Amino acid sequence: MISSNLMQKLLYVFIHFDIYLMRSSLYIIILPLPTFYLAPMKIWLEMEIGITGGEEDGVNNEDVDPEKLYTSPEQVYSVYEALSPIGDMFSIAAAFGNVHGVYKPGNVTLQPARLLKHQEYTKGKLSCDYDKPIYLVMHGGSGSTDDEIKTAVSAGVVKMNVDTDTQWSYWDGTRAFEAANRDYLQGQIGNPKGPDAPNKKFYDPRVWIRKAEESMVERCGVSMTKLGCKDTFPTKKPESGSLPVYGFKPIAHNPIKEAVDGAKDFVGGLLGKGNCN
Repeated sequence: MISSNLMQKLLYVFIHFDIYLMRSSLYIIILPLPTFYLAPMKIWLEMEIGITGGEEDGVNNEDVDPEKLYTSPEQVYSVYEALSPIGDMFSIAAAFGNVHGVYKPGNVTLQPARLLKHQEYTKGKLSCDYDKPIYLVMHGGSGSTDDEIKTAVSAGVVKMNVDTDTQWSYWDGTRAFEAANRDYLQGQIGNPKGPDAPNKKFYDPRVWIRKAEESMVERCGVSMTKLGCKDTFPTKKPESGSLPVYGFKPIAHNPIKEAVDGAKDFVGGLLGKGNCN
């Protein structure tokens, strides 16, 4: 039996580190292990097969062999074959020239059409009716063209990572706020309205962080439109009181009575009389 602490470490390794670091024969043996634990809990598992170029979180793949930026249909199917008997709550981030970060157009050769080959290969192996039997993920989506994103989605991509673009949008909201209110951010007191005018409502983190969040929300909306999921599931606000606040029936409490009784017990203890009632 594996301890929960060790299991957390294993999940961190498999989900957050690229499994291309392992030999294919090795990760096919190891990958089912976390899946056995996650499937009963209905927790989704995502595998990154192949290399995503660029640099992220201290892992630098900027000088990697370009051929290693593309995953083969056989590699993708081998993962599907190993995990599908356990459950269907997993996705595969197959590399097709993906790169972390944003680069000058033309410097990155993204080939999302390769994803369709993965689907066709797996469909042939399974002899199934589904044209896209695999849930695919697109890593390094920041800076991708609209056509590249559209092609990836049509090939079965159900999730796209856009970390770099959302990072920039967060900063851009902060930058715009600072530029518009620079004269009010040079000190706690003193601005164009007067030498004694306070600036708290400008440098309060809740103010400028909110601007950063609004900018990021707007950028997420752009991605939703590009991915074709805008207005797919319209927001439905539940009727007031229709959803339980707790998953259990809370014990009735009387805070005032409990405070009074507690004070009585405390005083009684000091006087050596036990309960004062």
